[in-house]
Amino acid sequence: MIVRNAIAGIGIYLPDRVMPNMELADMVDTSDVWIKERTGISQRHIAAEGQTTSDLGYRAALAALDDAGLEPSDIDLIVCATSTPDLTFPATATIIQERLGIHHGAAFDLQAVCSGFLYGVNVTDALLKAGGPKRALLIGAETFSRILDWEDRGTCVLFGDGAGAVVIERSDDAESDAPGILHSYIRSDGRYRDMLYVDGGPSQTQTVGHLRMQGNAVFKHAVTEIAQVMRDCAEQAGVPIEDIDWFVPHQANQRILQAVAKKLKIDPDTVISTVAMHANTSSASVPLAMHQAIQDGRIERGDMVMLEAFGGGFTWGAALLRY
Repeated sequence: MIVRNAIAGIGIYLPDRVMPNMELADMVDTSDVWIKERTGISQRHIAAEGQTTSDLGYRAALAALDDAGLEPSDIDLIVCATSTPDLTFPATATIIQERLGIHHGAAFDLQAVCSGFLYGVNVTDALLKAGGPKRALLIGAETFSRILDWEDRGTCVLFGDGAGAVVIERSDDAESDAPGILHSYIRSDGRYRDMLYVDGGPSQTQTVGHLRMQGNAVFKHAVTEIAQVMRDCAEQAGVPIEDIDWFVPHQANQRILQAVAKKLKIDPDTVISTVAMHANTSSASVPLAMHQAIQDGRIERGDMVMLEAFGGGFTWGAALLRY
């Protein structure tokens, strides 16, 4: 028997407001055709005025708990991956914890930009295996619309708001073929931080700032590093890439998804894509995409699934699990 941490429930939340490409075409020098051809994006969800990251994360957490058949009191740990917290502090996770009525355990934020959810899988898996918490809520929640320069067509067309959450539950006597996180592998390289960053922060500018990106450079690094970390994660887990049923990538750009699949010789039909409907929701994108594939019946219990992401920092990572 082995210790294994499995996804017991998954939930999402998307703001009501949908912004199609044509609306952006009225704001900046762009068009629906231009955005679709270069990114695959058709629309994105935008948080309402006054709607915060914790609002989105809280709703996703409730949905995940409902899917798992659990109550908030069953949760011992909350990890919230976000780059757009409600406040500099306290952690957005503690705000969600309070709204859920949880007064025990621990809650903290994790910041790895678009790789945040993958970093969260790695950290949460390790904390549960250490024997403390029994069940955790891992949340990826973002309101990237708050840090966009809406006059910069190279970035404002790419991002949206949303949240996804999973309940991860520890089993102390799992069989070798039981559902659970089999392996995760995370990486970073700060030499490339100036290629994707926000030009503000409490210590440096005392402002929030706006997202800035060197799009072509990020694209090239993303394809290379994502493909390699997927190979490394699978190899370290002792699972051939061809034995993996589904791939759930960070939803940054449809061309990145296609390029990685081609590089690894993966069947494109096994790569889950929701970028057209959600755009890039940073740390929320992986759980949003996974939820969609579960809801439409593609990902089923027992399937082998690989998650992957790449974000500012640069940060990147992959995780292999049996759902």
